[in-house]
Amino acid sequence: MAKIAVEESLTSIKQALADNGYEVTSIEQSQDAACLVISGQDQNIMGITAATTPAPVISAHGLTDEEIVQAVNKQTGLQSY
Repeated sequence: MAKIAVEESLTSIKQALADNGYEVTSIEQSQDAACLVISGQDQNIMGITAATTPAPVISAHGLTDEEIVQAVNKQTGLQSY
């Protein structure tokens, strides 16, 4: 299944994604990741970013683990049943 990069602090989301068959990796190891999941807590107020990625970024802020899994499923083309 797809590799998903997840911010270090999001342990329950890492587990939920692993339970759904995803290969979970750190943001630092995000090359080849299908998408990235970040906490959304450290928003860049100035709008300046040092890193870029072609992969979609999902903000976990205000979402449940299941909602994150559904968002990842949508980004990777998988359907939740």
